[in-house]
Amino acid sequence: MDLIALEEIRQTKYRYLRCLDLKLWDGFADTLTEDAAAEYDTHVVGDPLRLAGREAILGYMRANVGPEVITTHLVSHPEIEIDGDHAKGTWCLDDTVVATAYRLLIRGSAYYEDTYRRCSDGRWRISGTGYKRTYEYTVSLDDLPSLRLTANRWSTPAT
Repeated sequence: MDLIALEEIRQTKYRYLRCLDLKLWDGFADTLTEDAAAEYDTHVVGDPLRLAGREAILGYMRANVGPEVITTHLVSHPEIEIDGDHAKGTWCLDDTVVATAYRLLIRGSAYYEDTYRRCSDGRWRISGTGYKRTYEYTVSLDDLPSLRLTANRWSTPAT
C-alpha cells in the first residue's frame, strides 16, 4: 500500500472539511477537481442535492453556508483504496449546523462515499463526493429558551 498517497488523501478530505467550516473558499475549491461531482442527502433541504463541477459546488457552498450558517463536520474511520492515480474512500460523518438566520439546529450522521484523483500537479483532489444520511434531526432554537450562542467567529452573538 502507498502510505504516502493514503496520508495525502486523508489530508485532502480534512482540508475540504476545515475550509468548508471556516468558509475558506479558495482552499475549499483547491480540494476539488474541475469536474468534481457532489450529491448530498440532506433531508432538511428536500431532495438530494446534486452538483456538477467545482464551480457549481463552490457556488452552492458560498451561497448557502455563509457566515449565518455555523458548521462543524467531523469524519472518522476512513476506508481508502488506492489504484494508481485514482482512489475511493468511505468516511463516517458527524455534523452540526447552526443556521442562525433560520433559528435552526441540524444534527446528523452519514457515510461519505468519495472518489479521488491525483492531478497533474501531483496533488490528490476529490473528484466525487456525497453521502446518504443515517439520521438527521432539526430543533428550533426557539424551543431551547436557555440556549445562548456565546461565540460566533463571523458575528457578535445574539443572546
